Amino acid sequence: MKTLNKILFASLLLAVCHHAEAQNNKALIRQGNREYKNGNYSEAVVDYKKSLEDKYNHKAQFNLGDAYYEQGNYEESSKCFTDIVNRNVPENVEADAYYNLGNTLMAQEKYAEAFDAYKNCIKLNPKDEDARYNLEYARWKMQLQQEQQQQQDQQQQQEQQEMSKENAERMLQAIENQEKETMEKMNERKASKMQKRNIQKDW
Repeated sequence: MKTLNKILFASLLLAVCHHAEAQNNKALIRQGNREYKNGNYSEAVVDYKKSLEDKYNHKAQFNLGDAYYEQGNYEESSKCFTDIVNRNVPENVEADAYYNLGNTLMAQEKYAEAFDAYKNCIKLNPKDEDARYNLEYARWKMQLQQEQQQQQDQQQQQEQQEMSKENAERMLQAIENQEKETMEKMNERKASKMQKRNIQKDW
């Protein structure tokens, strides 16, 4: 009987601790939400991180990603949303995480990756019109980026060809100058020899 009482007491104690921990996590998330709404994104990040220390919570992770995004820390924001989509979370949460991941990637000008994120969002939530709009915008930016890259490549190639042409002309000019100098030196030697001969004949 004593053993049973000890087991019951230990179980009850664990349940109370677990409940208190869950309450603490929720309180930290609520505190983070208040900080976020007030524009105190750094404080919100601290609260959300604290709530994640003991137990993973996709809501805290999601809010942490949002807070990083508002701070302009797009890389950390991307990591948060990538972590969510790689976990077993409800489909609607996964769709929203893909949408926000797309936004963070757009902010980093990673248009191809953003395109994929929006596409995954639409697969999970076909009615998301914002994701459809952003998908098309990402496609347009991706094409624009590719065209700019092609123009840069062509311009670089043209510059290299012009440089090669300039280098060839410079080398040709250097060779011509060297030949000219050599001819002048040879003519000077001939002239000095001729003068010496002429002088000797006069004597």
